Amino acid sequence: MLNQTPSSLIQKLTANWRAWWRKQTPNRQDRFAFMAPLAAVVLFMAAITTAFWYLRYEEIAREQEVVRRDVEYAQQRLRVRLLDKQEQIMRMARDIASRETNNKTFLAEAQTLLNQSPELASLTWLDPHLQVLTTYISTSNNSTMSLNVGSAITQDETRNTFQLARDLLQPIYSPPIVEKRPNAAPYTQLQLHVPIVNHGKFEGVLLAEYTMDGMLRYAVPSEIANRYAVSLRDVNNQVLAGQANKAKPKVTEVLPMLFQTNEYEVPITPVGYALSLHAQPYRTSQGLIGNGVFWLVALLSAMTAWMLIGTWRHTRRRVQAQQALVAETNFRRAMENSILTGMRAMDMKGRITYVNAAFCQMTGWTEEELVGREPPFPYWPDEDREVLEEKLAQELQGETTSSGFQVRVKRKNGELFEARLYVSPLVDARGQQTGWMTSMTDITEPNRVREQLSAAHDRFTTVLEGLDASVSVAPLGSKELLFANKLYRQWFASTTQGHLSLVSQAGQPRTLGMSDASDDDAQDQDDGLMGLPTESLTETKAENAEIYVPELDKWLEVRSRYLNWVDGRLAQMVIASDITPRRQAEAQAKLQAERAETASRLITMGEMASSVAHELNQPLTAINNYCSGMISRIKANNLNEEDLLKALEKTAHQAQRAGQIIQRIRSFVKRSEPNRTPSDVTSIVAEAVELAGIEMRRRQVRLNQVVAARLPEINVDPILIEQVLVNLMRNAAESIDLAQRPMTRRDVELKVLPRTEGGQPVVEFTVTDTGCGLPPEVLERLFEAFFSTKSEGMGIGLNLCRSIVESHQGRMKAENIYNVEEITGCRFSFWLPVR
Repeated sequence: MLNQTPSSLIQKLTANWRAWWRKQTPNRQDRFAFMAPLAAVVLFMAAITTAFWYLRYEEIAREQEVVRRDVEYAQQRLRVRLLDKQEQIMRMARDIASRETNNKTFLAEAQTLLNQSPELASLTWLDPHLQVLTTYISTSNNSTMSLNVGSAITQDETRNTFQLARDLLQPIYSPPIVEKRPNAAPYTQLQLHVPIVNHGKFEGVLLAEYTMDGMLRYAVPSEIANRYAVSLRDVNNQVLAGQANKAKPKVTEVLPMLFQTNEYEVPITPVGYALSLHAQPYRTSQGLIGNGVFWLVALLSAMTAWMLIGTWRHTRRRVQAQQALVAETNFRRAMENSILTGMRAMDMKGRITYVNAAFCQMTGWTEEELVGREPPFPYWPDEDREVLEEKLAQELQGETTSSGFQVRVKRKNGELFEARLYVSPLVDARGQQTGWMTSMTDITEPNRVREQLSAAHDRFTTVLEGLDASVSVAPLGSKELLFANKLYRQWFASTTQGHLSLVSQAGQPRTLGMSDASDDDAQDQDDGLMGLPTESLTETKAENAEIYVPELDKWLEVRSRYLNWVDGRLAQMVIASDITPRRQAEAQAKLQAERAETASRLITMGEMASSVAHELNQPLTAINNYCSGMISRIKANNLNEEDLLKALEKTAHQAQRAGQIIQRIRSFVKRSEPNRTPSDVTSIVAEAVELAGIEMRRRQVRLNQVVAARLPEINVDPILIEQVLVNLMRNAAESIDLAQRPMTRRDVELKVLPRTEGGQPVVEFTVTDTGCGLPPEVLERLFEAFFSTKSEGMGIGLNLCRSIVESHQGRMKAENIYNVEEITGCRFSFWLPVR
């Protein structure tokens, strides 16, 4: 609170007072009854306080005027004394300049001056170079500055003042000089530099040193020093001589009006603002705070206000008690009339003594018609009268249950409704039972809702029982089976073994323990397993999992999720669907696709039969020629061993070449199981180029290859990728041949380059031809099954190529190449992800 400003403190106190006032006086009458006497006391105390404050203000004003007058008088005395000493020293300086005073005469005059002026500590004659010519030092001089004859002055303050006096050629007072001494109080002095000028020529200075204590002691009148704490201070308000002010209390930082000091400060004229005279009067009277009359009046006023507040609070408590009693009665009556539960009170004989509004509203009878009635009551149905009389007899005997009982009630208009009654003893304030209290609740709507819920539950159960999927729910950490539909019971009976088996096969069992929690905590301070039980949980890799159950000889698709059971326990629901027909269809489709791939390769080689025959004819013709030549030369006996060896090597090379062609064709068309392995892209391209090169050479088409160096491996079936490349290069050669391009434009370009697709590294294969391109309507249906632009084509080549690429998680596309508006070729490209 001490750090707050006075305005903020007053605002806070005012706000607290208003809050307390509103709490204590909630209505206007109480506020007026309280404010009238309290306002009189407050006005009385304000008048007394104002009177005392005004008197105190007048007293302080008079004291300040006296202090100002006395301080200015002391300052004038000090000024006159300093000017008198200054004039005497200036006269000595003029005598020295006129050569009327020598060293001996100077010492005599200085001794006389210092004896007459105790505040002077020394008088020194300095030459123009700050060398001491002669000096006279008083016994009261405690300065540490060296004033030996012949020595130079080194003190900075003295040298600066000397320089100023030499430049201005007039007497100069130095700032107060404080010399710190070890194990002693600091020594403060004031220097006067009077220049010695002879016909405008500067010949030195008379240096006079004043002690601050001497100036205060001998220059300030004694009557002033006795009444005030007088001190000499510098520009920083540091005390150089005399007494310092008494420290102010800390409370004055918040409320400065509580402590006002009567002090006055005036600068000393000859010296300037570097030295000032400060005075504060000694306290001689008790003041306002020590005045007994003030405290007596304040005490009497406080006691009057306290007694008035006490009387008011006592009266107010009585009024509040009466108001609280009335409010409590009204509240209980309003509560009884507003609740929806009917209330009925009976005496010990069964006579109705009280009914609330809700009871009357339920039955349709008024309070006057029911109070005082004895059994049978008018709201009893005629057909249930005997049962109700028996129930009432049990109630009067105290045979009641806390759960209540259900009855039918008849309204005044004859309608019937279901109700539940709860009976309890009615006990008065003395602890004696005076009757029975009955509460009645209309349960017609809850019964209707309960019947609807039961019907909905039956419908929901029927739907679950008729599902073609197994549904089971089991709590975590328990072998209890909470729910199982009909199909689950047919497959696994009514045990949890099937549920647990499906969960364990569908996922990877793993205990979520401290290691996982520590990893999660390293990333996030929140507990990711908060709300789960402490036992081990089975964590699945994905939402859907397909498993094979040997006991059932079925493939099942298993889906699981965690849920809160009706009793609040954490449970796991597992739904298993029979997907055996789908898996069989997928296997059959996969087998058909493999057969289609093999058939496509056979068709491709069948279409390339003439090219293969032409390719094989060359090495076979060469072998025949070599053999015929050797036979002719042997018959002519014109064959040596060296020529025979060369001919045999060439024959073997041609036979090896023919064997490689046949082996490559055999590997390409051989039916085998799909085998995806990390494969080298360069090897796949080389094998495909060897096979496709046969057809291209037959059609006189050049193949240009651009294969990037250090391509990464891809996880593919190399035979299938070779099939795609061979098919695309054959189609490119056929397109060029069909367009009848000249030899300069019969080129096919194969590019294999790495790039990035969707943020993942891929390898892109591009086959570009210079044929006639594809019409737009053909581009739209290019990859459809059984669609072909060839008269003898089956329409499965490109469709199969795209299927192979997409089965390897790749994509294929085709586009025309344009030169302005002319189609100059076609480009087929596909990419495969890097391993």
